[in-house]
Amino acid sequence: MKIAMIGTGYVGLVSGVCFSDFGHEVVCVDKDPNKIQMLEAGKVPIYEPGLEDLMAKNVQAGRLTFTENLKDAVTDADAVFIAVGTPTRRGDGHADLTYVFAAAEEIADSLDHYAVVVTKSTVPVGTNRSVAEVIAKTNPSLEFDVASNPEFLREGAAIDDFMRPDRVVVGVESDRAEQVMADIYRPLFLRDFPIVTTDLESAEMIKYAANAFLATKITFMNEIAALCERVDADVKQVSKGIGLDGRIGNKFLHAGPGYGGSCFPKDTKALARIGQENGMAMQITETVINVNNDAKRRMIDKVVDMCGGSVSGKTIAVLGVTFKPNTDDMRDAPSLTIVPALIGGGATVRVVDPQGLAEGEALLPGAHWFEDAYKAAENADAVVLLTEWNEFRALDLKRLAGCMDTAAMADLRNIYSPLDAKRAGFAAYCAVGRRGFGTGEWLD
Repeated sequence: MKIAMIGTGYVGLVSGVCFSDFGHEVVCVDKDPNKIQMLEAGKVPIYEPGLEDLMAKNVQAGRLTFTENLKDAVTDADAVFIAVGTPTRRGDGHADLTYVFAAAEEIADSLDHYAVVVTKSTVPVGTNRSVAEVIAKTNPSLEFDVASNPEFLREGAAIDDFMRPDRVVVGVESDRAEQVMADIYRPLFLRDFPIVTTDLESAEMIKYAANAFLATKITFMNEIAALCERVDADVKQVSKGIGLDGRIGNKFLHAGPGYGGSCFPKDTKALARIGQENGMAMQITETVINVNNDAKRRMIDKVVDMCGGSVSGKTIAVLGVTFKPNTDDMRDAPSLTIVPALIGGGATVRVVDPQGLAEGEALLPGAHWFEDAYKAAENADAVVLLTEWNEFRALDLKRLAGCMDTAAMADLRNIYSPLDAKRAGFAAYCAVGRRGFGTGEWLD
């Protein structure tokens, strides 16, 4: 089948590359000429493990091309996917659908044959019907269907998620559209991966409900971690104990500095707004948003307390600033709250991140960037573990402590144990929800 993918951001590029690896002919479209030139040169504008190699393989096979010309891309296309950004709209928390509707209008102007227009972007309930209205108004004679096909890709593991999904969700209204979508996802169907075929509104809601639920699990554990610090319990043991319950599961139960990224912050806000617009307050989701913001601020207090009540004049090494490992994404990362607060408190902040510099340099003004954790920690007063990149999971703690002026560690991902820190020579250590080590205890 021939597929046109409108938008070469994270979702569009990963989806387009993977569809081409299914054997489909895929044309990826973007209005940014620099991005198209980069892609045609074999370079990807995002960091995603394995994506560049998979893209090269399918370009070489002749199944994957890139263009700025949408009209050329949709020629003879069986399906046209909309995978443009839906950022949070300033002022009201709703998803900004400007790019979605602009894409729909341009698709309508360009199509001259039947195709399924598929919304891959995360959009509020009812958007696909609005997309259909835009297309019908722009090109009244066009025969088409719309479909909702939300993505469930984890940054850092997106290719595996696409090729071996927990489920594929497809919202359609006609048998013809259902068949087109079934043909597109036939390689997954043949391997017995679940395909959930439903109506448009339910497909749209599944995406928001899934992300809000996962954000709730993270936030619940962060709140439990804060309580553990008050009652002298250990959140790692609590997490293990409840995660063994099959009804709960052990994923998304790790306490830390709060969630961030391209999905959870945006989608929880959008779901809360959808509820408000429909007279149904999403009280749990609204609370999750507030508690997550509190969790980030609580991390600042931990570092300040560990530094004796003030970070003024202190040198602090921050390890990891992307919202999670194996991505260069800085959107709503906890570091964007924590690092500026430390700088604002008078600290000199040195930052190390394997992929964060490209975006983070502009987002974290005043931070000093280093390529090596040990160099960043030289003569520092504290080290803060903020993103759990693999290279930060196996640090030589003795070497790290030995090069610091004051060997103090804020382990905000609970990577190391207090005993390991003490044996390595750290004088102070704090973590998140760890028994006896919530607020920078001295290891004497």
